[in-house]
Amino acid sequence: MESVGAAGRGQATDEMDPVVTQGPEPVTAERIRAGLSVAEVAERVAAGYVNDLPPSTSRSLWQIVRANLFTRINAIIGVLFAIIVVVGPLQDALFGGVIIANTLIGIVQELRAKRTLDRLAIVGEARPRVRRGGRTVDLTSSELVLDDVIELGAGDKIVVDGRLAAVDGLEVDESLLTGEADPVVKAPGDNVLSGSFVVAGSGVFTATRVGRDAYAAQIAEEAKRFTLVDSELRSGIDRILRFVTWAIVPAGIALIISQLLVNRDDLPEAVRRMVAGLVPMVPEGLVLLTSVAFAVGVIRLGKRQCLVQELPAIEGLARVDVVCLDKTGTLTEATMDVAEIRPLTPDVPVETVLGALGLGDERPNASMQAIVERCPAPAGWSVRETAPFSSARKWSGATLVEPSGRTGTWLVGAPEMLLTEHPALTEADTYGRQGLRVLLLARYSRPLTEALADPTAVPQATVPVALVVLRQRVRPEASDTLRFFADQGVAAKVISGDNAVSVGAVARSVDVPGAAEPVDARTLSTDPQVLASTVETHSVFGRVGPQQKRAMVGALQSRGHTVAMTGDGVNDVLALKDADIGISMGSGSAAARGVSQIVLLDNNFSALPSVVAEGRRVIGNIERVANLFLTKTVYSVLLAIIVVLASVPYPFLPRHLTLIGSLTIGIPAFVLALAPNVERARPDFVSRVLRFAVPGGVLAAAATIGGYAYARAHYGGDLAAETSVATLTLFVVALWALSIIARPYTWWRILLVLCMGLAFATVLVVPALQEFFQLRLVGVQAPLTGAAVAVGAGLLMEAVWAVTRRRAATRPLAPTD
Repeated sequence: MESVGAAGRGQATDEMDPVVTQGPEPVTAERIRAGLSVAEVAERVAAGYVNDLPPSTSRSLWQIVRANLFTRINAIIGVLFAIIVVVGPLQDALFGGVIIANTLIGIVQELRAKRTLDRLAIVGEARPRVRRGGRTVDLTSSELVLDDVIELGAGDKIVVDGRLAAVDGLEVDESLLTGEADPVVKAPGDNVLSGSFVVAGSGVFTATRVGRDAYAAQIAEEAKRFTLVDSELRSGIDRILRFVTWAIVPAGIALIISQLLVNRDDLPEAVRRMVAGLVPMVPEGLVLLTSVAFAVGVIRLGKRQCLVQELPAIEGLARVDVVCLDKTGTLTEATMDVAEIRPLTPDVPVETVLGALGLGDERPNASMQAIVERCPAPAGWSVRETAPFSSARKWSGATLVEPSGRTGTWLVGAPEMLLTEHPALTEADTYGRQGLRVLLLARYSRPLTEALADPTAVPQATVPVALVVLRQRVRPEASDTLRFFADQGVAAKVISGDNAVSVGAVARSVDVPGAAEPVDARTLSTDPQVLASTVETHSVFGRVGPQQKRAMVGALQSRGHTVAMTGDGVNDVLALKDADIGISMGSGSAAARGVSQIVLLDNNFSALPSVVAEGRRVIGNIERVANLFLTKTVYSVLLAIIVVLASVPYPFLPRHLTLIGSLTIGIPAFVLALAPNVERARPDFVSRVLRFAVPGGVLAAAATIGGYAYARAHYGGDLAAETSVATLTLFVVALWALSIIARPYTWWRILLVLCMGLAFATVLVVPALQEFFQLRLVGVQAPLTGAAVAVGAGLLMEAVWAVTRRRAATRPLAPTD
């Protein structure tokens, strides 16, 4: 097998070195020019030299089943289920069926989310340009093989390791691998690594390491995107579960001993009541419903062509209080039109020169593409050397050879970067105030290499030739989307590399607050505190470089803001990577998509409110669900402790708590977890849940023990009747808690609560269900007393809820927990 080169992007030329060596065998210029043949590709595929990385967007089928089935909670419930199956009767093993159903629901929902993610990822994945059989074709990353010849251009993500065969001003950002932010200038023979991306220029490289042998795969296998590891919501739930575990262990041990002693004459009854006390302590559905809520969010957003590459991004965007917008490709469409070419110097064939400059740009950006469409390439002109566009320099250029043989160096880019104190700058600002984009065509009197060596000295050697005025198309949905963010208290910051005046005009057209005072980023202070103050108090910034975008995101974060950054170009990558939530357009560069948590595949900026809505639905609904589950855990632990201290039989059998849990927590929680919810995200998820769950659980336990104690005194040893009164009391309190958590009321929420109450009433009046659940209300006095105690506890719970909500209303809305 032939040895291989590495990574870059460009076009092979006759001036290229005839042999680029690597390894024992040479890589010839012919190989670089033509790439692998069909037979050579087949040979490498057969040998296993393919880029066979695992899917990066989701877990495998086995991982999904394992994650939902083999959990600590399922293990605990499974052991208790096995005990009841042995002791009997099977009515008391119903809680095992609930766990099985919940687990199956979790697996099914996550599989649906996996299919959605995988389908969308295929649409949004990077497609490198590869030379095969003398042609250049677009392939998926997984189709690459060892020794493939791969082209690189600005914005391309390097997906395999390789060695450069040819370069043309190639600059590569390796910050994702090394942490070094400054782009690295590459030369032929240099290595390039997977996980880096092209900032400027172009090149060609041959693949030397693919698949799991590649550098990025060695330091960390492609991230399994279907994860909740970094979720603030999940972290809060984990903290709660750790606390619950510490409470359950001693209470459970004491309950086991107590029930064995109290019911020593009836060991099966002791075991059943012991299990009944342990099962409700475990918040078995809380983690499951959190995963289901996120999975359903992925599916819903997938239908809107929104690829969520990391699930916590759904939650994170709901907490965002500042969204930084790149103008081009976000507020405006990526494509442009040439509105006017304004000559500044007579007797210069401006359109001919512009057309010739297009010859030297193999992958023109949006501005150059508009120029190429307006100014066709002239006959007889050729390109001697080029300087690719750079976001830092904000210009590109080339040395052109005219048909007569005369050469000249031409630059095209931001007027203020190519001129100082010239009337053309004033004229450019006039166009900019109309929301138009302006480029300057200038003749450069020195060699192009000097301009690249010292860009700051360029204005001293340029002669302005023409202004190229570009019309940008404002996205029709931008204004409504920005209005949504404003209504939700999310500040919008427009951060662009374009002229500040032009950016301000576009921002005004979509009603960005503060757009009348745009800031030229070249005047920004480098002091972090001063920068943070400026960024907080202004909304529109122009002439912002890639490093400045990153610094501005960091400045906002230093003031406690949670920042979302949108962008589509390679100049946005650093800021996208550092932002709390990175959002890229599907038509943007592969590098931008690669570092973003959310990709808008159809480039529809108006999808962002849907993502925010999904995040709020997840946060708000899981908080509701957590209140229900933890209230149950608190009253279960307290009931166990009180029963142990009082040395009395546990007041329930497993079937009773299965009935209560299903009607007041299980079924309602599943419905509430997937319901619409537009409440703002608030801080302190854990403390907010505990502020209701702890007093609510205490009141439920107190009411239950009160009703149970009265029934014991009233019935004098009829354990079935005593248990029935306790069950009625606990159900009424738990249903009251559900009615509180379900607010604010809608018709379906009222119907949900009523249906749960009606279902319990049906059990009490239907003889077959009475027998199945062993519920028998004897007489009127004890049941009414139990119900009255429950109503009293419910009224106290209302007071707790009112205090909790009042405190929450006085706390500031915050983006983070």
